[in-house]
Amino acid sequence: MKSFCTVLLLVVSTISMFAQHRITGNRFVTRSEVIAQHGMACTSQPLATQAALDILKQGGTAIDAAIAANAVLGLVEPVSNGMGGDLFAIVWDAKTKKLHGLNASGRSPYALTMEEFKKRGLKHIPALGPLPVSVPGCVDGWFELHKKFGKLPMKSVLAPAIKYAREGFPVSEVIAYYWGRSVPALEKFPNFKETFTINGKAPRKGEIFKNPNLANTFEKLVAGGRDAFYKGDIAQTIEKYMKANGGFLTAKDFADHTSTWIEPVSTNYRGYDLWELPPNGQGIAALQMLNVLEKYDFKQWGFGSKEHVHHFVEAKKLVFEDRAKFYADPDFVKIPVKELISKDYADKRRTLINPNRAAQRYDAGNPALKDGDTIYMTVADDDGTMISLIQSNYRGMGSGMTPDGLGFILQDRGELFDLEEGRPNSYAPHKRPFHTIIPAFITKDGEPFMSFGVMGGEFQPLGHVQIVMNLLDFGMNAQEAGDAPRIAHEGSTEPTGEPMTDGGRVFLEDGFPFETARDLIKMGHKVGSTTDGAFGGYQGIIVQKTTDGKRVYFGASESRKDGQSAGY
Repeated sequence: MKSFCTVLLLVVSTISMFAQHRITGNRFVTRSEVIAQHGMACTSQPLATQAALDILKQGGTAIDAAIAANAVLGLVEPVSNGMGGDLFAIVWDAKTKKLHGLNASGRSPYALTMEEFKKRGLKHIPALGPLPVSVPGCVDGWFELHKKFGKLPMKSVLAPAIKYAREGFPVSEVIAYYWGRSVPALEKFPNFKETFTINGKAPRKGEIFKNPNLANTFEKLVAGGRDAFYKGDIAQTIEKYMKANGGFLTAKDFADHTSTWIEPVSTNYRGYDLWELPPNGQGIAALQMLNVLEKYDFKQWGFGSKEHVHHFVEAKKLVFEDRAKFYADPDFVKIPVKELISKDYADKRRTLINPNRAAQRYDAGNPALKDGDTIYMTVADDDGTMISLIQSNYRGMGSGMTPDGLGFILQDRGELFDLEEGRPNSYAPHKRPFHTIIPAFITKDGEPFMSFGVMGGEFQPLGHVQIVMNLLDFGMNAQEAGDAPRIAHEGSTEPTGEPMTDGGRVFLEDGFPFETARDLIKMGHKVGSTTDGAFGGYQGIIVQKTTDGKRVYFGASESRKDGQSAGY
């Protein structure tokens, strides 16, 4: 019997090994990249990807297609995003050969003050309800992008979302799972059940869901533009709803909202430039981490080795202390971005890392200041223009606050404000909170190389760094870079000020060797398991030129989500 069991175990192990084996590429579970010449769209839901392709084939730009896809995603994936949330984007303009950054995040209500939180005895802003709601910046972001880079009329761009909202669509698997988890937490808020359930229950996988109220809201945008949202009936409806339910947003908050075009910032890693947006987001954390890591020879150590994971985690700990201390709305505090992402600063910080032992804590740095859950998508068009776009309500479906007859939920991004006074991210009226959602872009010698992003709250800069390392240190292609098992770490100081005192906890996704986890524990790391979704979700497009100068796109959408990459 013992012999039989031994043979059976060997057979099962062999089958398991070959189940993940590919003729080309890495042995972990992955698939081929999607390769096309004229256009590419990669989103977290196939219907949104197809909508983007349809817009491209109608002659729309990558930006037209991205807006169309984002609008569809707000309908088909409301567990992650919607027009009640915020938006950030990086655009490569093929005509001018220049990167443009857009910060379309909203601000806190004028009427909500720090005194209100003190009166209620709150130490942290709650995740749900009226208090974490800030002005939704998404719609203004769409119209800013369209004004600068769009070609088709918004009637055509929003047509796919309007059609799916009226006719309905079958809910996909992962989205149905998160929808089911969201309903019990949010059903108590007015209008939520009527808008986002079928007979009081979350739609199941394959069940047809309709949202006619959202279709009506889209049609108001087609007729009245961005002002229909920020200066018309929609803003008035939201003000009335918020006042009736203990909220503070008013029509003035909407009327005064603006997006901001900003210059992306970068660092060079192995000859490639990674571009991120400066705060109030956390994008520069990825740049800081890469600066710390670039002096280590990861190629020699190998993917999944104890050295790989240890140095990655320690760099994250270092950088996230700076993130908590410095990252905030630059309209309220002066942030030493140039110094934080400098190579000299990284050299000083790197000396704190013990190559053989996990640190229990690090203090934030002190650079000298000189004057001077989320969806991600990426689209590329036939002219070579590319957009890296990320959009979110925060905490899945958002605050639960569902204004009358509009078909969407308001975001709860304000939860990330700090209620301790005197800090960069301390709460103030009409202020942008610290943001977790970040798009990314890579160039090589001044030309576009890759547009990509990784969803997942505070994990996002960790995801960005791992994608870059997988490509440049470990030689993976665009699809493999996203499918490779990931490293997460929790426990660094949060934007709300809670310090790390015990080194935090390392989480290794399935696929890392047992020996790596064992060795990390010996080095003083705490290694544990984590909840589903802790490792984010990724899309990416690499662009390359053939020997005769033709452009080819390589699209990737990882298997952790319902997503799809498609091109033509």
